[in-house]
Amino acid sequence: MFNIDTLKSKSLDELTQISKDLGVKISRKPEHEQVVFAILDYQSTHQTEIKSYLEANNQLMKEVEIKEEAIEQKATPAKKPGRKPKAKPEPVATEAAPVEEAKVEEQPVAAPVAETPTAEATSEQEADKTTKRPRKRRPKTEEPKAEEANNTETQPESTTSTTPVEAVAPKPQQTQKPQHQNRNSQGQQNQNRGNQQHNHNNNPNKEQQSQQEEVPAKKEFNFDGLVTIEGVLEILPDNYGFLRSSDFSYISSPDDVYVSTAQIRNYGLKTGDTVKGIVRLPKEGEKYFSLQKPTEVNGRDLEFIKDRVAFEYLTPLFPQEKFNLAGRNSTLSTRIVDLFAPIGKGQRAMIVAQPKTGKTILLKDIANAISANHPEAYMMVLLIDERPEEVTDMQRSVNAEVIASTFDEAAEKHVKVANLVLSKAQRMVECGHDVVILLDSITRLARAYNTVTPASGKILSGGVDANALHKPKRFFGAARKIEGGGSLTIIATALIDTGSKMDEVIFEEFKGTGNMELQLDRKIANKRIYPAVDLVSSSTRRDDLLQDEVTQQRMWIMRKYLSDMNPVEAMDFVMKNMKNTRNNEEFLMSMNK
Repeated sequence: MFNIDTLKSKSLDELTQISKDLGVKISRKPEHEQVVFAILDYQSTHQTEIKSYLEANNQLMKEVEIKEEAIEQKATPAKKPGRKPKAKPEPVATEAAPVEEAKVEEQPVAAPVAETPTAEATSEQEADKTTKRPRKRRPKTEEPKAEEANNTETQPESTTSTTPVEAVAPKPQQTQKPQHQNRNSQGQQNQNRGNQQHNHNNNPNKEQQSQQEEVPAKKEFNFDGLVTIEGVLEILPDNYGFLRSSDFSYISSPDDVYVSTAQIRNYGLKTGDTVKGIVRLPKEGEKYFSLQKPTEVNGRDLEFIKDRVAFEYLTPLFPQEKFNLAGRNSTLSTRIVDLFAPIGKGQRAMIVAQPKTGKTILLKDIANAISANHPEAYMMVLLIDERPEEVTDMQRSVNAEVIASTFDEAAEKHVKVANLVLSKAQRMVECGHDVVILLDSITRLARAYNTVTPASGKILSGGVDANALHKPKRFFGAARKIEGGGSLTIIATALIDTGSKMDEVIFEEFKGTGNMELQLDRKIANKRIYPAVDLVSSSTRRDDLLQDEVTQQRMWIMRKYLSDMNPVEAMDFVMKNMKNTRNNEEFLMSMNK
């Protein structure tokens, strides 16, 4: 395997060649360290390909070394060209040989006189060119050997000739040129040998092998497939998305996980899907974790998600199954709500409250009662434009997921958080789950939408844009009971009598849109009677689907009796009689007596 030290010791050209052989993608003008880390990242995911590449590379290097040794062995006996071991010659040849040698030795003295200086300059330039020539490939080293063989063949013929004077005298320069050629060939041989040694020394493959043998292999840990995460998908306009964490109220955070466009398209994911899957750690230069493969979406298999029906095409019905608010973790507040304004699965409930009437505490009691008696329902508490201390109190006292955007945040954040919570609830309803959203408050959410919406030129009284209330109506109108399974229940609070004309206009727009209304009265709260519920004004549409006939008949009698009282007297009367009973059935039986 490649080591970071061996890769850094290589030149940039060698690293680019390795990256091309392996198919590693690099930039057009990469830096040395970028190529090194790119090869190491490729090695972490393609170990088998790296091993096969190194084995093939080692076999090639061994074949090259064998060829080099063969070439060196052929080149070593040609160190002294033109000289062969003398056999026992005849006496005539031995006498002719000294004369020939003497004439050959005398000729270099006469050669400078006969030759011009230009010939010497050209010979020197040729010698310099041979020394300054770039590296030649190894197969070309066989050419000097062929010249040497020709020279060695020509010299014995001249020495064995019987008339040495006639062979040397007419052409004295011919014997000098082979000497220059021999010298040049010797220089080329020495230079080629030096280049071979230099190439052999610069060859890093042997150094790699030695370093790999000396340095112990580092342990490489692969964490892919070990880390799982769950988050809500938000698809951006560029068709890729991120899994947002509930710890940061579904806004951008360091815990976000990148989801590619191909995964969104292949698995049929939508904004608001609760995705659980395997995460890949970020590579060099990456900022976010990446989703390797989703395992389940909204608690369902991936095959079910592809064939689901969109929320807009599901059939809405009246609520038919009532939430039991008078069971475990019940209080007097929840028992009164359960009798006079029952809440069913899929209810669109609105709590109309004046300031300081205890609406937040009433929401908290309802949330604890639903979570204790109906664990199958997934509950979310959405706090928009609230005080930070109330957010902390809600998180610590309610067994539900609390998503908050405090009043010191921008209106854009209020809108973004609300949209993502609504999308999450709709995706869960599409998969057959029962979801409950407790919104505090819908008036402040409508204000945030009014701030974000671009001006249309149509302004209602109070400064409300005509198009600003469409999205909060879409939020509140999403509550419904789905035919065949699944429901979305929204319990929202609306502020009145705040002294703001805008709040009055917003309430008038939402008035009559819900199918359950719970009125809180400031006069009852001033008497320190909680819950400060106006029993006569509070009711639920089609409550006959939620209560049995006996309870419904008894409640008719109770409402007739309380209609003659003012709200304070009615609430005081019900509270005194309810404190002495354990449940609502006992309370109704005691009222008949």
